[in-house]
Amino acid sequence: MASERDILVVEELSSSASGQGSRRGVVRRARLRVARGEVVAVLGRSGSGKSALLALCGGSRRPESGRVLIAGLDLSELDAGGRESLLRRTVGWVFQSPLLVPLLTAEENVALAMRLAEERESEALALTEAALQAVGLADRARQRATDLSRGERQRVALARALVKAPALIIADEPTAQLDSNTADEILSLLAEAARSDVAVLFSTHDETEAARADRFLVMDEGVLQEARRARGLALTMPSRPSRLPPSPLQRSS
Repeated sequence: MASERDILVVEELSSSASGQGSRRGVVRRARLRVARGEVVAVLGRSGSGKSALLALCGGSRRPESGRVLIAGLDLSELDAGGRESLLRRTVGWVFQSPLLVPLLTAEENVALAMRLAEERESEALALTEAALQAVGLADRARQRATDLSRGERQRVALARALVKAPALIIADEPTAQLDSNTADEILSLLAEAARSDVAVLFSTHDETEAARADRFLVMDEGVLQEARRARGLALTMPSRPSRLPPSPLQRSS
């Protein structure tokens, strides 16, 4: 049952693959919820439908059936303008690739998100500084994206998501291209975001990473199921062949 703290609620969500004869990107009657202050992981192999599910959850892809509610609002009941406004204000995205503008500095890349949101320049600069401080990059703010390490670029991407003070962060395999130490840093930052009352949904193919979430689900061939723990933190996967300060970015709505 959904509660008042649930930021994301997904009900009987289905979508078919775009490619003929392909099972990649299929989502079959998925159900999940993510509450404020909670980290939820979706665990699955490549091609299991994780990215398609997150795209549906974040409104960048429309389902064939079912519904998605963000902050209590049904995306299917909003017009184009209302939908865009809700998603821009409420959802922060982090992807496998940071998708930064190479010749812009870390600071400029984060501030760009605020300019797109039509934020006042003075407030945009203050929030950008706070976001970079939160992810430990204050001393690298003036460095171009091309001069940053892969891990630093991903932290800039996380700062760009956080700077809008979103209610929900969706991270699609944010650690996939990182070494274990840097991946640990990213997961720790996502956990700290949750402690600032943000709802966090992320996908991974790594069982150990999934076990760090408050709750996790397993996706296999488009079917999403509650995970089962075997021994300790071990997960039962479907078998088949083959540093945020306390609420620095939270603002009253």
